[in-house]
Amino acid sequence: MKIKRQKQAKKTISFYKYNFSFREPFQILIDGTFCQAALKNKIQIKEQMPKYLMGEVQLCTTNCALKELETLGKELYGARIILQRFQVRKCPHFKSPVPASECLLSMLGDTNPHHYFVATQDHTVTTGLKKIPGVPLLYIILNTIVLDKPSQTSLNHVQAVQLGELVSPAQQQSIRSLKEEQGIGQKDGERRGKKRKRKQSNPNPLSCLKKKKKGGPTPPLKKSEQGEKRKRSRHKKQKTEG
Repeated sequence: MKIKRQKQAKKTISFYKYNFSFREPFQILIDGTFCQAALKNKIQIKEQMPKYLMGEVQLCTTNCALKELETLGKELYGARIILQRFQVRKCPHFKSPVPASECLLSMLGDTNPHHYFVATQDHTVTTGLKKIPGVPLLYIILNTIVLDKPSQTSLNHVQAVQLGELVSPAQQQSIRSLKEEQGIGQKDGERRGKKRKRKQSNPNPLSCLKKKKKGGPTPPLKKSEQGEKRKRSRHKKQKTEG
């Protein structure tokens, strides 16, 4: 059973790697419900999570999830101690905390750009994240960590990309980087405002020359004229000798 579960997990991870550009270390976003289930089932999250996902992981949470456990009292004290050991990621609710379920869904956005895995037992979170493409779900059942199969939203997204209806996240990133290199991402006003300065260069020397008058080709000298010139030169030579 364990081997079969790990094979299924490997298949699911490769799906997210290939279609949504997931890379190690995997970022696992955890809430208090998952820590409470792990404590009850005696699961060591830091030890078992890397083994199950067959790679390096970064366990993290949010400030709202910690605040929620503090308000719930002593019953969830053990879960709060576990959750405090993980990295705290910045969320937009620092001044006014919101419920952990709302906070986790806001961290995912519309496309999960930071490639988070979500570890939770909260039904509200699982229902919400299944509407977002490219979000792997982790939960605890029968004393084991389970990676859920890709949601129907993720499968539909991949199919649309293959048919050419959508652009994959990797392609979006490459297009964005190319636009930044070429300066295409700037606004039209910025591009129009910036004018290229022409370098001062010396005038072309050929353009300074006077144009020659176009005339017909010079006719060749006649034989008679050549002969006369020769005779005259000989006559001059005789005079000098005398």
